[in-house]
Amino acid sequence: MSEDLQCPVDHVKVNENKVRVVALLVLLLGAGFLLTGYNFIILLLLADFFARAFNMQKYSLLGWLADVFVKQFKLPVKLTDRGPKRFAAGMGFVFVAAILVAIIAGWNIFLVPLAAMLCIFAFLESFAAFCMGCYVYTGLQKVSKVFGKK
Repeated sequence: MSEDLQCPVDHVKVNENKVRVVALLVLLLGAGFLLTGYNFIILLLLADFFARAFNMQKYSLLGWLADVFVKQFKLPVKLTDRGPKRFAAGMGFVFVAAILVAIIAGWNIFLVPLAAMLCIFAFLESFAAFCMGCYVYTGLQKVSKVFGKK
C-alpha cells in the first residue's frame, strides 16, 4: 500500500473475511445482472449498499448471508477498520444508483460499463483484499485541499 494513501477511519472493527464474502456476493449479483438484465438485482444491491453505507448493517441481506457463509465454512475472524468498508459501500451505492438511473432513463449504453466496474471492484476486494475506496478517498482529499485553499 502506498505511504500517502489515506483511508477513512472510524475505529470500529469488522471481520475482513465477512467483508470479502459480501464483496463476492456483490460480484455474483453484478454478474447475474450483466448476464440477465434482471432489474430486481439492481434494486436489491441498491438497498443493501444503502444499509451498509449508512450504518444499518442489520438490514443487509448480503451481510446476513456472509455471516452464514463465514460460520458455515469456519472462516477466521480477521479484524479491520470499518471506515474504509463503509466508504466503499457508499461508492457502491452511487454506482448502483447510477445504474438504476440509466435503466429508468433508457441509457443502455452506460449499463454494461457501470455494472462491469462494480464487478471489477467487488472482485478486487473479494479475491485480493484491494479496496478501491481508499484510492478514491485519497483522491477526494487531495482535490478538497486544492479547492479548499483560498
